[in-house]
Amino acid sequence: MAESFESAEIVRTAAGRQYHIGLAPEDVAPTVVLVGDPARADKVAAHFDSVTVRRQEREYVTRTGTYKGRPLSVMATGIGCDNTEIAVVELCQLIENPTFLRIGSCGALQDDMELGDLVISSGAVRLENTTSWFVSESFPAVAHHEVILCLLQACAEAGQRHHLGLTATGSGFYGAQARKVPGFQPRFPEMPEKLKQAGVKNFEMEASALFVLSQLVGARAGAVCAAYAHRPTNRFVDTDAKSAAEAQAIACGLRAIELLWQMDAQKGAAQHWHPGLSSA
Repeated sequence: MAESFESAEIVRTAAGRQYHIGLAPEDVAPTVVLVGDPARADKVAAHFDSVTVRRQEREYVTRTGTYKGRPLSVMATGIGCDNTEIAVVELCQLIENPTFLRIGSCGALQDDMELGDLVISSGAVRLENTTSWFVSESFPAVAHHEVILCLLQACAEAGQRHHLGLTATGSGFYGAQARKVPGFQPRFPEMPEKLKQAGVKNFEMEASALFVLSQLVGARAGAVCAAYAHRPTNRFVDTDAKSAAEAQAIACGLRAIELLWQMDAQKGAAQHWHPGLSSA
């Protein structure tokens, strides 16, 4: 039987199934891990206690189940802010008060960083225009403080090298990140150096969209990315080290989610967690 959609603006079925991600309200948990690579979604889901939903619509791969006894979803969005926009907007039609955690990869910009280090985003420099269709160019892209704190604790517990700071989000991998490829010279070749001088930690392609859109609806959002490239020395991670770094990012991300759930229990009626609640 053919399904009809609500409108050309709110493109969902009567059952609430979203057009691009192919999910209905019962298919997704209130906490969602967002990854780019579809294969990474299954790597995250391999840590779940159980998986009850396996769905793919276009490039959006979703797995929902339980982790540590609590409902959890992971969605692969593919690459870029435009894909992230669709995922976040449609997920927010299905979930009340969602929490989003991006587990991704990035290029390190600072000299003291190493391949395989994890980078926790405090906010993002908006070098993309997807979010400009929602807010002005001066609007900040900021991660939620509770997600930041839990990621910091998770990395510390694991003894994992990590950094906290601003992320630059570009709209592409090559020109937008000033990679110099024969035949495709970037318009702004000095951009990585200027970002480095400004103290920006890393370059990636999704965080600012996630943060801005989450701010608009009051959702919690954060990001942790493994450094696959070191731009100051023009080095890229080898395949074995890449797998190890990805596994560490997943482990620390999932531990951070567990800590967020503990934090939520400590908050009680408080709107925001603060250190005084840890002994409550």
